[in-house]
Formats: sequence, structure tokens, C-alpha cells
Amino acid sequence: MSKELVERKCILEGVVKTTDDLLRFVVLDNTLLPDFNKKLPGKGIYITNNQLSLKTAIEKKLFNKAARHCLNVDVSLVDVVDNLLKKQALNSINIARKAGSLVSGFEKVKEAIKKNNVEFIIQASDAGHDGKEKIAFLAKSIEIFNLFSIDELDITLNKENTVHVAILRSDMSSMVYNNLKKYQNFLSKTEI
Repeated sequence: MSKELVERKCILEGVVKTTDDLLRFVVLDNTLLPDFNKKLPGKGIYITNNQLSLKTAIEKKLFNKAARHCLNVDVSLVDVVDNLLKKQALNSINIARKAGSLVSGFEKVKEAIKKNNVEFIIQASDAGHDGKEKIAFLAKSIEIFNLFSIDELDITLNKENTVHVAILRSDMSSMVYNNLKKYQNFLSKTEI
């Protein structure tokens, strides 16, 4: 069963995009709240998923305009969104670990690549240059994410010195991929 594409308009750009490319917010008790899981009641207010768009919308008071009244928009909203998306991405990696849908460690990742069983790779952002080059050479056209530090991956996977992680082809891979991509897009300096 294919996922139905839902489109909404970005309040900053005025352009219609799929909800996968947007961040959803709702107004509750006159406060703007992130609602990325679409669980809160109320009409959604959408902004393109990146820091620059969110900062600009806050500065220009576009959320107030979209809600048609003065809202309490916390100055730390960009940091809150960053933390929420990061946590969601790391939690999805942990769920994949619990489901047995990932391997970690250079040798295990290398073997999974050789068996053509890797959907994508997560590599610590502070990994050594030599290790990054070796994985890039082995991975060829496999996408590599460099979003988290060794410490963040260690905590998420309850391991030590986690540098290379391969997400295996499974039912879990698309969920993890979507969460990583959403966080990566938020961190990007350009619009998606």
C-alpha cells in the first residue's frame, strides 16, 4: 500500500510542498508548539524544514500572521525543534537496533556491504578521516549520514566507540531513513 502524498503551503515561501518537506506547528493555549507526529488538535501551520526558514518565519512574525493573532513563540523554538528532530532520529536508530536491523563496527559494516544487505550507513561525525575514506570506498553508491558524534551513537546503541553503523534492508529501514533525512534537512543551510 503506497503512502498518500499530502501537500501544504509553507508560510514563508508561499509554495505548496509535501508534508515530508515541511515542519508542522499548532497553536494550543496561544502558544506555538511543534507537532511533527501530527497528534495535536488544531489547524497545522507549516514551514519548510530547515533552520533558516524557521528562524526567518519567527523573526518576521509569520506564525502570528498565519494564526491571525499574537502568539507566544518561544525564542528557543529553533533549538527545541533541533532537539526534537535529533531525538526522533536517534530513537529510530535504537528501535532498529532492538529489531536486529542494524550492525555496528567497521568489520560488521564491511561484511554487510559485501553481502549487499545495507540500505544506508550512519557514520560518526567525529570519526577519523582514514575510517571515513575506507567506508566511503566500500559503500560506493550507498548513502552515508554523518549527523551524530561517537558519544551520541554510543548512548543510543548502548555500546562503546560506535563509529560505523549499517542499517540493513528491512521493514525498519525506511522509518529510520525518513527520520535521519528530516533531521539532515533541518540542519541544511539551504532550502529543500
